[in-house]
Amino acid sequence: MNMKTLAEMLGLSQTTVSRALNGHSDVAEATRRRVEEAAVKLGYRPNASAQRLATGRAGAIGLILPANSDRLMNPHFLEFIAGLGTHLIRKEFDIVLIPVELQDEMRAYERIISSRQVDALVLSMPTLADERIPLLTRRGMPFILHGRTRSNVPHAWLDVDNEGAFRRATRHLLQLGHERIALANGPAGYTYTHHREKGYRDALAEYGIAPDPALISNSDLTDMTGYAIADGWLSLKAPPTAILTSAVTMAMGISRAIRSRGLTLGRDVSMVAHDDVFPYLNPQTMIPSLTTTQSSLRAAGSRIGELLLEMLEGRDPGSIGELWPVPLILGDSTGPAPQ
Repeated sequence: MNMKTLAEMLGLSQTTVSRALNGHSDVAEATRRRVEEAAVKLGYRPNASAQRLATGRAGAIGLILPANSDRLMNPHFLEFIAGLGTHLIRKEFDIVLIPVELQDEMRAYERIISSRQVDALVLSMPTLADERIPLLTRRGMPFILHGRTRSNVPHAWLDVDNEGAFRRATRHLLQLGHERIALANGPAGYTYTHHREKGYRDALAEYGIAPDPALISNSDLTDMTGYAIADGWLSLKAPPTAILTSAVTMAMGISRAIRSRGLTLGRDVSMVAHDDVFPYLNPQTMIPSLTTTQSSLRAAGSRIGELLLEMLEGRDPGSIGELWPVPLILGDSTGPAPQ
């Protein structure tokens, strides 16, 4: 079944069938429905290569990756990519990963724009003043930001309320009587880590507690770093009675450090972790179950893929800005501060 045959069977021109299948507004709703129903019934699938030639599109969404990073092995990145593909695959869009040297990142964006090898870009790990936003806007390259930045240039973005999540998590620990609360955050310089630390600091300020710089750490979100950081904190003369961490992966190392000192999580030391909802790592089944702030990376990737397709169909990028709430899920890893 090809478009010519489908058009002949419906008594329509190939142009009308093509425009109906692509959702153009100049096709009557009744005609569009009739074409779509016939296409499904007869098993018609548009030829992706032909569509790309006709539209001038590459049929691909791009993500630039620093070649010297371990992001391809990072479970957070892989979970996001899995979500991103859920809508793109239905429209036969590919995901193109473009490795670059970190110091050449901005030149790489210029090259990608000129080559026209992708129709749009997903920008991840934004900084507070992200220079990619004005560049891509000026060059007319569609993009969506996973996160936020302080740029005044209108652009599409989706983020979770990191500041609110960590303010709520810190308040929960303060309400349990904890005053020595440590923060194991992600790498410095990114918007999400800035927002999480701000939420933490604001909650402490509400209780008249000055944050101790010795109890704030920025590092990769791994099991190994979690263990090393927590082991150092627990060696202090005045160790923290509670720890707030930016990832369940890091929380696993922190839990191990607590156990290695003969302490009990949830009794001697409390912990709240941010949960990105990995299908293979459920905080509620851990012993003890973890108290978490919870937001699905896969769901965020899926929604971003959906919004990108809307943009490519004409939606104004400036109309796209979503801030997702982050619930606090109580588990057994938090308890009253030890006396």
